[in-house]
Amino acid sequence: MNDLAPQRVADQDWIRIEADLDADGYAVIGPLLTQAECATLSAGFDTEPTFRNRVVMARHGYGAGEYRYYAYPLPGLIETLRTALYARLAPIANRWQSALGRPAVFPASHAAYLDQCHAAGQTRPTPLLLRYGAGDYNRLHQDLYGELCFPLQAAFLLDRPGDDFEGGEFLLTEQRPRMQTRAEVVPLRQGQGVIFAVSQRPAPGPRGFSRVTMRHGVSRVRSGHRHTLGVIFHDAK
Repeated sequence: MNDLAPQRVADQDWIRIEADLDADGYAVIGPLLTQAECATLSAGFDTEPTFRNRVVMARHGYGAGEYRYYAYPLPGLIETLRTALYARLAPIANRWQSALGRPAVFPASHAAYLDQCHAAGQTRPTPLLLRYGAGDYNRLHQDLYGELCFPLQAAFLLDRPGDDFEGGEFLLTEQRPRMQTRAEVVPLRQGQGVIFAVSQRPAPGPRGFSRVTMRHGVSRVRSGHRHTLGVIFHDAK
């Protein structure tokens, strides 16, 4: 199962994905996970040794629902998926950095990037599993965990919309300079993911590139249960 993840990532239409990321700040990918893999990940939410902590969102004003950060060593499927996706996204991230007038600092391998994170004191793994029940939601936010931030991340839907849950749409907003906020709903099928900007992305304008601020969240789940795998490439302090 784990050996297949890099090939699944390589088989995606990366020309289309890169074009979508440049145009809109997000791109749908996959399905990369099988139904069985989705079920295994979802069922693991209550497996204590797999995770480093648990967050109940209502306690912190984040929304309603809960999520758990995985501990190192990560489960094999998540580790290989994270590594393979980073290798494809690092050139895009460096190009975005250059467009925004920032140094292109992301190495080709995820291991080398994690070395940078850990040297900066960001040593805690950030991949996470989220669980929502009826009435739960996630407020718009950005996943920033320290000084170092890889500008792209991914979220994979583990349940079947319309069968396992209703509602719970993935939401994105963008704020361009001197414009009102634009909101977007990103429909996903089980096993599909969305790659999206963590915080800022470049957008072409009449005077070069401008910085577009992005946030993401999840609308209210009306019934059932919704699980999501979040793949973040920088580690946390």
